[in-house]
Amino acid sequence: MLALVLWPMLASLLLWSGIAIIFWRSWAADLASWMDKAPFQQWISAGFLAAVSGYVVAFILIILLVPEIYATALLITALFSMKAMVEHVSEKCYPHLERKMGGTFMGSLINSLRVIIVFCLGWVITLPFWFFSPLAVLLPVIFSAYLNQGLFRYDALAEHANRDEFAAIVHRAKVKLYLLGAMVGLLQYVPVLNFFSPVYSGLAFIHLCLEELKTARAG
Repeated sequence: MLALVLWPMLASLLLWSGIAIIFWRSWAADLASWMDKAPFQQWISAGFLAAVSGYVVAFILIILLVPEIYATALLITALFSMKAMVEHVSEKCYPHLERKMGGTFMGSLINSLRVIIVFCLGWVITLPFWFFSPLAVLLPVIFSAYLNQGLFRYDALAEHANRDEFAAIVHRAKVKLYLLGAMVGLLQYVPVLNFFSPVYSGLAFIHLCLEELKTARAG
């Protein structure tokens, strides 16, 4: 379990560090060129940001990289670690819960890619609002909630629920799933804990989803 906790974030950091080393100059040049043509360039040049304009491009690139690192760590956890975590939790806490094998690895992959694409597009499209509106506080929580619940709910139920049960639980527990997604999403802003948050998030969703499935079958 210790290895499961450590390797997703390590792998994601190594992957994106390598990509950043290769493409950083190109990204910085493209972003600087776009900023030169942007309507707010004159405001930046004339205001306080003029003194630190050389660092603005690097700051924006880092902001764009952080969610990619986190999302990649979650994706690795969902695709390659959730099966072992589900096995561990189900043996300890839900040994009598019948496995109906409603999910597949391909289904997990398709679900994960869909969620990641929506998350990344939403992050990029709404980026201007993060700098110039109160939504800068709210948007990261909303996107984290969507990302966490979207990635983990499928894999948490894949082995134990059939398709009808999965759909019913997602519909009935939608509020719980999003609230849990928002809560564990906040861990990414806590130093040290953010390194382990992908696996902790997965375990939290496994417990929630299997408990919902157990309650549904009992009812």
